[in-house]
Amino acid sequence: MHGLPFVPPTAPFSERQRAWLNGYLVGLLSSSEGAPAPAPAKPAEPLLLLYGSQTGTAEALAKKFAKAAATQGFLPQILELNACSPAILAASSKALIVTSTWGDGDPPDNAATFWTFLQSAEAPPLPHLSYSILALGDSNYSNFCGAGKKFDERLSELNAKRVVPRKDCDLDYDSPAQEWFAAVLKAFAGGPATPPPTTTPTAAPLAKKKEYPKARLIQNRRLNKPASSKDTRHFAFSLEGTGLRYEAGDALGVLPSNCPSLVQEIVSALGCDGEEAVIAPDGEETSLRFALLYRCEIHKIPKSLIELAAPTASSLATLLIPENKEACDQYCHGRDILDLIQEHSIRLEPRPFIAALRKLPPRLYSISSSPLVTPAEVHLTVGVVRYQGRLRAKKGVCSTFLAERVEPEGEVQVYVQTSPHFRLPRDHDLPVIMIGPGTGIAPFRAFLQERHATGAKGKNWLFFGDQQRANDFLYEEEISHFQKEGVLTRLDLAFSRDQKEKIYVQNRMLEQAEEFFAWLEQGAFLYVCGDAKRMARDVDATLHQIIEKVGSRSPEAAAAYVNQLKSDKRYLRDVY
Repeated sequence: MHGLPFVPPTAPFSERQRAWLNGYLVGLLSSSEGAPAPAPAKPAEPLLLLYGSQTGTAEALAKKFAKAAATQGFLPQILELNACSPAILAASSKALIVTSTWGDGDPPDNAATFWTFLQSAEAPPLPHLSYSILALGDSNYSNFCGAGKKFDERLSELNAKRVVPRKDCDLDYDSPAQEWFAAVLKAFAGGPATPPPTTTPTAAPLAKKKEYPKARLIQNRRLNKPASSKDTRHFAFSLEGTGLRYEAGDALGVLPSNCPSLVQEIVSALGCDGEEAVIAPDGEETSLRFALLYRCEIHKIPKSLIELAAPTASSLATLLIPENKEACDQYCHGRDILDLIQEHSIRLEPRPFIAALRKLPPRLYSISSSPLVTPAEVHLTVGVVRYQGRLRAKKGVCSTFLAERVEPEGEVQVYVQTSPHFRLPRDHDLPVIMIGPGTGIAPFRAFLQERHATGAKGKNWLFFGDQQRANDFLYEEEISHFQKEGVLTRLDLAFSRDQKEKIYVQNRMLEQAEEFFAWLEQGAFLYVCGDAKRMARDVDATLHQIIEKVGSRSPEAAAAYVNQLKSDKRYLRDVY
């Protein structure tokens, strides 16, 4: 028998249709020659892969899973959650959701519209749908993996079938995510599902240490005037030899080290000398001091450490009772590991102590430069965190690492976190509105540089605010230059402490409500950067108010307008 005929990949059929036709042709030819007809090739099984992603991590994972699923006999369809229409959901029998959480346990922006639909009365029963959820989060926050939990609970209420329990991943998500995905594929393929060990954060398995390129710190400049109560720094890094590339809107990950004096206090409080052998969270065997300096998060108290210390401190044991979760969160808020050790006179062996700590995570900062202007450098705008704790002065981990402990021309491990959802419009003629008080100015300095360098004709409107104009007007000279050059069309400032009544960027938005809405109607892209819990929420509420008032819309219609802005990728937020 000569070579069997087949439908070529270039034929105008879907993968599922082509698989069926190939099986049919094989069977037809084999039967005509008197041979038993082989079973037709099994069609690829459709699999809906949905993601909610604020910084791109969940999206990257979903795309990785889609590629893997395609090699295992599935036909994946990958969409952001907002793009999943009721019709797509109704037609799907198998779905996976990978989602991060932002703000106070909320879904990311590209999942908000879907969530609004899912919790509405219009959401249909979904008994035909089998699903599982991978939730990404940070257990330092009380609403850990809140968005994933919300989606999971609501899908269950709509009678969808959970084939594998939801997996809640902390910052070290690689191994747990792979375990979850393997269990899901096994369940969908018809085998017995092997659920992930737990849906609560646990110590990560031993993992290979990530190696980040090293960039030289070539500038450390204070932006506030001497009389300011703030210390905001402009940092510039040389990218020479790093191989790193970035775009305006991206973030820079910085791997810091902990404060040596704090590490010494912890070592002393434990009754150790620091040279004790331990296994760091990344699997490296090293000394207690080295692990505390470079490998462990020591500014936040993990639940695993409370569990380890509870047998020697009855008051800690009560915090672990499920009904006392709020009290546990309140206790941990504002306290670090040294506080826990000193307040309860804890003595722990070095190895189990280090095993109970989380890996020291990189810190992400919005990049405040455009590669079109500084292709060999990347700039950051960082507020240095220093404050008085209950019993002693405390510092931010990475901000003081950069401001105080990295020498000029010193090397820092960094990487670029791409932000595909936070980009300037491709059409350079469209207007842009940017709202970024304080260090939220960072990406908008980059955007203005970019618009200037590309000769974009679209109008640019910046809302900026801080405490005092005389002391806290960050990048004042550059912003004035952009105004003179005609790059910055409008500038509205809100310095909260320059008058008796505090004024914020949302107040300036309301003052300019008519023009603000007119820009939106002209197709303006709206960007917000800064504090998620207060500023971003207040700005969002003001946006709804403007649309209701100037656009003569009901609250429901205003909400629909805002959701459409999000769906059109015209309302973009970089919040933290």
